[in-house]
Amino acid sequence: MDFITTAFLGILAAGFFVGIIVGLTGMGGGALMTPALILLGVGDAATVVTADLTAAAIYKSGGALVHHRKGSPNLKLAGWLALGSVPMALLGPYLVSWMAGGDATQLDHLLKLAIGFALIFAAATYAVRLWVNLRRVRRGTHDTNDDPPIRPIPTLLVGALGGLLVGITSVGSGSVIMIALLMLYPGLAAVRLVGTDLVQAVPLVLAAALSNVMLHGLDWSILIPLVIGSVPGTMLGSTLAPKVPQSVIRRGIVVVLSVSAVALLGKAGWSPLLNSAGEFNPLIALYVGLGMLVVVPLLWGLIRKSEGLPMFGAPYIRQIDSD
Repeated sequence: MDFITTAFLGILAAGFFVGIIVGLTGMGGGALMTPALILLGVGDAATVVTADLTAAAIYKSGGALVHHRKGSPNLKLAGWLALGSVPMALLGPYLVSWMAGGDATQLDHLLKLAIGFALIFAAATYAVRLWVNLRRVRRGTHDTNDDPPIRPIPTLLVGALGGLLVGITSVGSGSVIMIALLMLYPGLAAVRLVGTDLVQAVPLVLAAALSNVMLHGLDWSILIPLVIGSVPGTMLGSTLAPKVPQSVIRRGIVVVLSVSAVALLGKAGWSPLLNSAGEFNPLIALYVGLGMLVVVPLLWGLIRKSEGLPMFGAPYIRQIDSD
């Protein structure tokens, strides 16, 4: 029983919680788990990314199985995404390792920067998603089509970008790709989008995990509690997905992503976040989170005004971001 430490239990609980979010929304796996483990000091960035990707390959398979049994994934669309994502997921870890020149310290620095900026990108794509949906609602083009014609080139490009992000940072298989899918195929219902994204994520994270394991090895002390916690969490979230309104959860994820990004970039020593002594004040991340709670609703109100709507009122975000 010596292996059941406080760190073991903490990783297990975090895996279960993040797994539920992944099953519910199809987003937030690597984007939540990877920075959390790095900031908790569980291991260096390369070790955490490798363990998280390996766990994701397992727990996303469970979530994908639940959605597949319910008939929610669009398998043809998932196949086109995987065609673009898998090769780039295999290439990504070798690319960043080459950029680091074989220096472990430089690799850790580059990965923390890459993960931080990937989190900002993931948060920003959700904001863009709301804006695009608002425009569609205003123009009456928010139609439903659960079997849309495939757009091969854009779909391949989305898969390639997502594969590169996931291979390097473990971020993007649920956040970036999920939102890009909604923009390309707006008629797909949210539960079908989640199912499609989880199915395409299985070969993507398998490829990314394989590439990272070959380069960095695998820390079983991180992987085991992640798997034990995340597999039942993801299956539970996938089961509850059709019954739970997801808009509030997604908005909460955006705030957490932004705070995590600032904390990681500060930890990596990104100069704009450092004081005159070259140090990072962790309270900056807290201020960013609090600021978003105030500033973001005002910015959303200005966007509504640009579309000829009052700053506050219907249509509400929960209606724009609904199933």
